[in-house]
Amino acid sequence: RCLDKAALIHEPTNKTFNMIQSPWTHSSTTKIEEVKMFLRLLPILASTTMFWTTYAQMVTFSVEQGVTLNRKIGRNFEIPPASLTVFMQVSVLVTLPLYDRVLIPFVRSWRRNEYGITSLQRIGVGLILSTLSMVVASTVERKRLKVAHDIQNLGYTTLTLPMSVFYLVPQYVLTGVANALIYIGQLELFYRESPYGMRSFTTGLCLGSFSIGFFFSSALVSSVNGQTKRDGNLGWLANDLNDGHLDYFYLLLGGFSFCSFLLFLIFAKWYIYNHPWKNSRTFDSDSTCATPTPQVQSSDKN
Repeated sequence: RCLDKAALIHEPTNKTFNMIQSPWTHSSTTKIEEVKMFLRLLPILASTTMFWTTYAQMVTFSVEQGVTLNRKIGRNFEIPPASLTVFMQVSVLVTLPLYDRVLIPFVRSWRRNEYGITSLQRIGVGLILSTLSMVVASTVERKRLKVAHDIQNLGYTTLTLPMSVFYLVPQYVLTGVANALIYIGQLELFYRESPYGMRSFTTGLCLGSFSIGFFFSSALVSSVNGQTKRDGNLGWLANDLNDGHLDYFYLLLGGFSFCSFLLFLIFAKWYIYNHPWKNSRTFDSDSTCATPTPQVQSSDKN
């Protein structure tokens, strides 16, 4: 509300003062409302940054996990470790058409509204899946460590564990689906709710949250390494994953993701749409999807 003061017109103190107010001392109500629209989007952006930190693990530590696992398909072909992210990209490609052609028409019919789910609801579901992906990743890593330690206790040394690389597929799929929901939900929200002249800038901020998430990932890795390597310990993120506790790190990220989700719930509850989503519309009895019924105006003309 303090921004409303920028619309107050001050009396000139000098008689020669031009009555045209400077844009630095006086702003129109429209400009003030546009600034408010932009500022209301920033907490939503901040609460989704943590997702990109978890996303960063799928192209770093999860690939390192894949190096230690059995990647053979058939007798001669072996999956390259760096190509494991294809599971995440495929899940995005599959999610988008299913979401657009199957889920949304069903939700429209079920909830009897035009849009199915709002942008904030889509982002919220994506944050839940992101948290779940870290829990699954921690569980898989715990199993991988158990297999590695069992082999070491038997006196064997091997670079490839007798555990299939496809154990990593669930965490890649969950992250891919979360990516499809969060990123597209962000773009939809920022484009729809931003001032007309700032749409390019605000949608570009989505990529800004992407970079901030990766920077935070690097800072978090350095911090965790520094804290867990004390007293002669190798740390959670040792050079050899078999000597570390990557599963603990994944659980830590899962905790941060859940806290980020709780913050998102608070900000989403506080957020007021500038262009409210329509809650209902008329349905045709023969259609499973929402279809508008044309408005017929009465006329005295034949």
